[in-house]
Amino acid sequence: MEIKVIEGDICKIATSALVVNLFEGVAIPGGATGAVDKALNNQISDVIKSGRFTGKLNKVLIFNPKSDFSAKYIVIVGLGKKEEFNLDKIRQVSGLAAVQIREAGIKDFVTIIHGAGIGGFDIKEAASALTEGTLLALYKFDRYKTQEKKEIKAIDKFTIVERDKDKIKLIKDAVSKTKIITDEVNFARDLTNLPANELNPSIFAKEAKRKAKELNLQCEILEKEDMEKLGFGALLAVAQGSCQEPKFITLKYQGSKENPVVLIGKGITFDSGGISLKPSNKMDEMKGDMAGAAAVLGSICAVAKLKLPVNLVVMMPLTENMPGGKATKPGDIVKSLSGKYIEIVNTDAEGRLILADALTWAAKLKPKAVIDVATLTGACVVALGNVAAGLLGTDKNLVNKIKTSADKTAEKIWELPLWEEYDELIKSDVADIKNVGDGTAGTITGAMFLRKFVGDLPWAHLDIAGVAWISKGKPYTPKGGTGFGVRLLVQLMKDLSLSS
Repeated sequence: MEIKVIEGDICKIATSALVVNLFEGVAIPGGATGAVDKALNNQISDVIKSGRFTGKLNKVLIFNPKSDFSAKYIVIVGLGKKEEFNLDKIRQVSGLAAVQIREAGIKDFVTIIHGAGIGGFDIKEAASALTEGTLLALYKFDRYKTQEKKEIKAIDKFTIVERDKDKIKLIKDAVSKTKIITDEVNFARDLTNLPANELNPSIFAKEAKRKAKELNLQCEILEKEDMEKLGFGALLAVAQGSCQEPKFITLKYQGSKENPVVLIGKGITFDSGGISLKPSNKMDEMKGDMAGAAAVLGSICAVAKLKLPVNLVVMMPLTENMPGGKATKPGDIVKSLSGKYIEIVNTDAEGRLILADALTWAAKLKPKAVIDVATLTGACVVALGNVAAGLLGTDKNLVNKIKTSADKTAEKIWELPLWEEYDELIKSDVADIKNVGDGTAGTITGAMFLRKFVGDLPWAHLDIAGVAWISKGKPYTPKGGTGFGVRLLVQLMKDLSLSS
């Protein structure tokens, strides 16, 4: 889709649809909306007086002007209460407007930058939020639609208009950088939405290798034989029930000479639960159990394209978790890469096993920080629903930086404790540690397990089980794979580069 930024008068630009806005409770529109209203002989004011549109947040009205005008359709988006307006609401209204325009069969539109006028937001931040909301909302996973292909509606172009020519360069810069990030969010969404027969560990590895070549990233892929020699016992224990070969991918981007930040993404390309078989209901969604790996892959690609001054390493342990004849059984004991012995009480707690070896491998790089991203526990879904990810960590400074970055991107997270009392729940009678507790505090015990393999490293864990996949769409997040974490992690890398 083409995005244009032009200087001009919105009342004079020929377009299929023109998007303006209104705060709730405003009777006489001002600013750009007021200018359009005046050019339309108060048609927007008439709509407000009639009660058809009140400016309520995320409400959209599309109508045909009664008189000749440069736009065939006028689109008004509601910004809600002015005192509650923020950057994420710019994302929301921009996304909702774009989707409704698309569903109306309109192919192009012109828009003002919501929030940059009377809203009082920085022009670059507002332009970025508008672009982000629009591009994320318009995402569709339709590659397997053939019969309906001709009926699929799409927007070919949208144009951002600004009267002040001195701001055009700032807006263009914001738009181009934002598009880089949203492209990688949508790439992560694609990976998460792909069925497991189309995205096994080998195919994922090919995708990672392709991206690495495209962006000049260092790429190392450990095969099963390599992992056997090195002692990746926990990861291989998960993999042995599947006919698909496991992979361990490392990508490196060096934008500075500092010790690296390491991002680790859980990459279970299909999770049946293994011998501890999951219920069949919604098991199809377990194709998305590699959303953590997708998020960190998208993140390093965006960081490389943006040429951020950071040293970033991404690790993706990849396997299926299947109940084959060679599958690990409940009660088995395996030796991890760290040398610790793990009692596997439940084979459906497999993500922490592959992450245990990945964390041990990451420590060899002496990183300044390690963050793992994983669809780890159903308990996190119970606790936080599909609104927020769980956050746990050993380093308060790192945890606070993640919180700050999450606030900027509106990818909600909630911190949970790592108190010593929870450690008792994963003590094993027959090994160094067991992979599940007693059924309580599941998100915390999952993180406590991972902590055993971190050592003294600054470490944080993001449990994205509830937010990596949604069954009901949100303003700029269609249902299915969400790409959660890409924007947050890229923002974190920006913030870390500024503070170093």
